[in-house]
Amino acid sequence: MKYGYLLLNFLQSLLNSLTFYSLRILICVAFNVSLCAQAQLIHSAPIKIMVGAPAGGTTDTTARILAHALSQQLSRNVVVENHPGAGGNLAAELVAQAPADGNTLLMCFTSHAINASLYPALSFNPIKDFTPLTLVASSPSVLVASPSVRSYGIQNVNDLLSYARAHPGKLNFAIGALGSSLHMAGEEFKMRGGVYIVNIPYRGTAPAVQDLLAGQVELMFAAVGNVQQHIKSGKLIALGVTSMKPIDSLPSVAPIAQSLPGFESSAWFGLLGPGGMSPQLQRDLSQAARQSLSLPETRSKIEMEGATVVASSSSEFTRFLSTEVVRWKKVVAYSGAKPE
Repeated sequence: MKYGYLLLNFLQSLLNSLTFYSLRILICVAFNVSLCAQAQLIHSAPIKIMVGAPAGGTTDTTARILAHALSQQLSRNVVVENHPGAGGNLAAELVAQAPADGNTLLMCFTSHAINASLYPALSFNPIKDFTPLTLVASSPSVLVASPSVRSYGIQNVNDLLSYARAHPGKLNFAIGALGSSLHMAGEEFKMRGGVYIVNIPYRGTAPAVQDLLAGQVELMFAAVGNVQQHIKSGKLIALGVTSMKPIDSLPSVAPIAQSLPGFESSAWFGLLGPGGMSPQLQRDLSQAARQSLSLPETRSKIEMEGATVVASSSSEFTRFLSTEVVRWKKVVAYSGAKPE
């Protein structure tokens, strides 16, 4: 009886032990299944890249090229949403207020740095409320003129500066969008050159180019892609490019910096996340974006838009963005520009 009683106690303890550990295993399995289900739910939703510009423009096209490549790198759907308005501020505000989970990103452009000074009451901080991922690409612009300026003896930037200094207010600049990088390129040109040239604002690049072609206005800083065919046909004169070196698409056009030392102005496009993103997530998204930009197909498509792929690290982009905010603050103050 004694041994039977001990055996019974042993079997009962073993059963209790098995039940306890089985229960733990079942709980762990259920918990892991739940986590997997949550992860699948999160990753089934697309990553959204917000663009503060209309569809069809260079910013939008660049974002869509990157989104396509990034979706393959991450094995997730990446989509572009356009929220144009206020120089990109509407899209930026949406991203600044979004959770820092990597599902909402911003394709920003030069105006993101300009707006820090141009708009006195932004609802977000252009630096502190975002997590820099990579500087995607940059694109120099070109200073073009109506052939009518030849009647003033203007054939190049030196001629333009000489004439403008001797005749303040005689010449005018077409401005496609107030506060844009092209508008500020004109302001920096005037500031560095010590000249007064009248601004003629337009609601968009297309009508500004049309009036330039018609000789209604005389000068304009423009994206190369918007005026290249008119330069080649002789309908417009290319006076200088805004990069420090000649560009492949206009090899015979000298940099403005040769006549105006230190002048440089390029439109740029960068990828930002909301502020507060974890360092690991920042690294992962930055690496995925840079790998996407390194693909020959991606680079080729972006170059067809007249831009050059940069694909900087997140730390490099952080420093660049801070420098740009300081730089454009001086130009905005000089211009006296006010938001529309």
